[in-house]
Amino acid sequence: MIRTQPSVSQGYNKNLLLFVTTLTSIVHPFLGAAVNIALPVIGDEFSMNAITMSWISMSFLLSSAVFLLPAGKLSDIAGRKRIFLLGNIVLILTSLLCAIASSGTMLITFRVIQGIGSAMVFGTGTAMITSAFPPHERGKAIGYNVSAVYLGLSVAPLLGGLMTQALGWRSLFLVIVPFGIIVILITIFAIRTDWAEAGNEKFDFTGAFFYILALSSLMYGFSKLPDIKAIILTITGIIGLAIFINFELKTAYPVLNIILFKSNRIFAFSNLAALINYAATFAITFLLSLYLQYIKGMSPRETGLLLVTQPAVMTLFASFSGRLSDKYDARVISSIGMSIIVVGLAMLAFVGASTRSGFIIFSLMILGMGFGLFSSPNTNAVMSSVEKKYLGVASATVATMRMIGQLMSMGIATLIIHIFIGESRIIPANHLLFIRGVKVIFILFSILCFFGVFASLARSKQNESFFGENE
Repeated sequence: MIRTQPSVSQGYNKNLLLFVTTLTSIVHPFLGAAVNIALPVIGDEFSMNAITMSWISMSFLLSSAVFLLPAGKLSDIAGRKRIFLLGNIVLILTSLLCAIASSGTMLITFRVIQGIGSAMVFGTGTAMITSAFPPHERGKAIGYNVSAVYLGLSVAPLLGGLMTQALGWRSLFLVIVPFGIIVILITIFAIRTDWAEAGNEKFDFTGAFFYILALSSLMYGFSKLPDIKAIILTITGIIGLAIFINFELKTAYPVLNIILFKSNRIFAFSNLAALINYAATFAITFLLSLYLQYIKGMSPRETGLLLVTQPAVMTLFASFSGRLSDKYDARVISSIGMSIIVVGLAMLAFVGASTRSGFIIFSLMILGMGFGLFSSPNTNAVMSSVEKKYLGVASATVATMRMIGQLMSMGIATLIIHIFIGESRIIPANHLLFIRGVKVIFILFSILCFFGVFASLARSKQNESFFGENE
């Protein structure tokens, strides 16, 4: 734990603030990953096919992705604590609603609203840490926070599988409520600083509207390819984003300051590296969960025990790499991490009906090592490259890259599955086709991540960036 003196005069204690943001970083990834394990059970209860099942995850990712940037900018203006608190309240309420959902449509609808709450939390958490900790402690603090994300992912497959099997999938939503209440109480009574460095600016409602509309069209269309309507939506989304960028360049107080991408090489390429990394990796749990339960015949508990390998290794390496990024060039550390991820993805391209569990576990260990070495240094690079008044936007931008990448990953996976087995459920008659589709997906992911290594290396060194301007 980072040893710092309580900053009572400033309205917060650094360690208590780190505890609150770390707790949310454990709980929310747990919810997402645990739900992935329960998808086959939920699908059976609501008679959903593989494509519809994926929308239980993708609806949450889509709404999170489109609202992250507006939420981050709003937090810079209205106060990061205020938006963080409101986001946690939304998450608790929607978790209760998800737990009582009586249909797949109702569950997906509540997951959309839940994604908005998640955007408010993750668009502010890293920004508050960056505001509270000085540069020489920042990488370590962010490392703890990123490790917490992976800890949530670590316990999710095991605990999620056990809970789904023993208590039913609804318990996965109910279990996070008490943790959310703890976060809300501490935030209200123990953290009095609001961090609103851009309080004199006006919120760009027009830009936010164009952004939400364009990104929703792009992401939804991409996830439904190759349908003709999906192609039209995807193209419309791309055109909409171009209009949004042009509008933001002419706005006094934009939702997204495009200049950050044009003039700040570290900010631009670190975000690009994050986008590629998550686009090439997020669907791994989804794919392996289906593969292990449908092809290998494992129970949710057995699946969870196996899949816990990757995030457990990630947790160990994320904290270590965060400390390293306080001393050494984050570009080198994160690029090594992404190179290791390429190896792990290439190994998973060899999975088949007779693949041994030991091979999958070893592949997941390689992936976990790569993720751990990439994420903390990359996040530290983004957050340390901007001024204080842009911290909310920076936190939201890197989180948006993560969410868009995750949605792209699920979109690629579902598109390939659709090509191989159509909209039919996964049954013994199409197991071979499903496995072929999984192989193709992992090959595509490894190629994508290979190019991500070059994006990670393309950014400038730390001493050429804007480090220190946000002190």
